[in-house]
Amino acid sequence: MSLPFALNPVLRHLPVYQPGRPIAEVARELGLPERRIIKLASNENPLGPSPAALAALKLAARQMHLYPDGNAFYFKQKLAASLHVDPTNLIPGNGSNDIIEFLGHALMGPGDDVIVSEFCFAIYPIVARLLGANVITVPAKNHGHDLPAMARAITARTKAIFVANPNNPTGTLASPEEVRLLIEATPAQVVLVMDEAYIEFLESPLNLVPLVRSGEKPNLILMRTFSKIHGLAGLRLGYGIAHPEFIAALEKIRQPFNINSLAQAAGLAALDDLEHVRKTRENNFEGRKFLEDAFAQMRLRFVPSFANFVLVQVGPGQLIFEEMQKRGVITRPMGGYQLPEWIRLSVGTPQENRRAVRTLKQVLKVIGKK
Repeated sequence: MSLPFALNPVLRHLPVYQPGRPIAEVARELGLPERRIIKLASNENPLGPSPAALAALKLAARQMHLYPDGNAFYFKQKLAASLHVDPTNLIPGNGSNDIIEFLGHALMGPGDDVIVSEFCFAIYPIVARLLGANVITVPAKNHGHDLPAMARAITARTKAIFVANPNNPTGTLASPEEVRLLIEATPAQVVLVMDEAYIEFLESPLNLVPLVRSGEKPNLILMRTFSKIHGLAGLRLGYGIAHPEFIAALEKIRQPFNINSLAQAAGLAALDDLEHVRKTRENNFEGRKFLEDAFAQMRLRFVPSFANFVLVQVGPGQLIFEEMQKRGVITRPMGGYQLPEWIRLSVGTPQENRRAVRTLKQVLKVIGKK
C-alpha cells in the first residue's frame, strides 16, 4: 500500500547506509555456528573493549534504572584534561556520527553547498542531502583527498567541508602541509570538519587541537571516537572539539541523554587504559603490514593504509565478499562507494588475518576456475 501522508521528498532518492554485517545475522542466514565466523568488515578493535572499561561497566550497570548525566560532566572533565582543552570546547556524541548530524542541523539547508571528496565516508553526503544541501564531490587523487582541489571548490554558497584524515574507506592520509594549507585557505564563514576517527593509529599525527584551544580557528571542528582504538563501538561514544560558541550552538541540537550511563563510565575508564591503547596500536601495525605484504605477494593492488583496515582490489568485489562470507569471513564490499572491484578488510588478530588471507586465496582460485 502507499502511505496516506506525504513524506519529505528528499527521502525518495536518499540512500540507506549499509553497515558491515553482524556475525549473528550471517550465522542465521548461512546456518553456520557463530564461533566459526570472523568479522573483518567494520574496522572494530580485534582485541575487544578496554578491560578497564569492562570493569567500569559492571559497576555502572547497577544504576541503569537512573537517567544518565545529561551533561556528561565527569566524562567531559576528564576528556578535556587529556586533550588540554576546556570542557566548553567539547560536545559528546552517540558516536561521531551524532556530531555529523548536529553539524547538518546547525549549518545546512536548501541551496547550501557541502564539499566532500570522492570515496568519502558515506554519512557526510547522506546528512547533507537530508537537510536539502547540495553535495559537491571533488574527484579523489590516488584514492585520497585532493585538498588543493577541495579548496578551489569553495564558493560563496559553501557552508562546510568534510575531510577524514586518515580517510575511510580508503585508508589514505593527507600530508600535514596540505592540511595546513586547506585550513588557511578555508574562509572564516566556512566550517572545516576534520574527522579524526583513526588518528590514534598514526605514529606522528598532526595535532590540530592547539588551533581550537587558542580560538585561532573558530570555524574548525575535530571529530573523534572511542569506537576504534578503545574498542567501544557497541556503546556509541564520540565527541567534537571546537570553539566554545560553536559548541554552545551545537548543544541546542544535541538530544538530552544522548550519551548513556554505561558509555560515560566506560569512556572515563578507557581514557586511563593506556596499555590497551598500546596493545591495539601494536596489533594494528603488525596486522596491517601482514595484510599488505600478503596482498603484494598475491599481486593484488591495494591502497597503502594509515588506519586499521586495508582496501584491496580483487576483481568482482561483491562476489568475492559473498564467497568469503560463505566460508565464515565477513569483509566489506565497496560497490556502494563506487569501488565495485574492491573489498575492505579490517585488521584482526594474527589468527584472523591469516585466516582471511587463506580464505581470499581459496576464493580467488575458485572464482578463477569459473
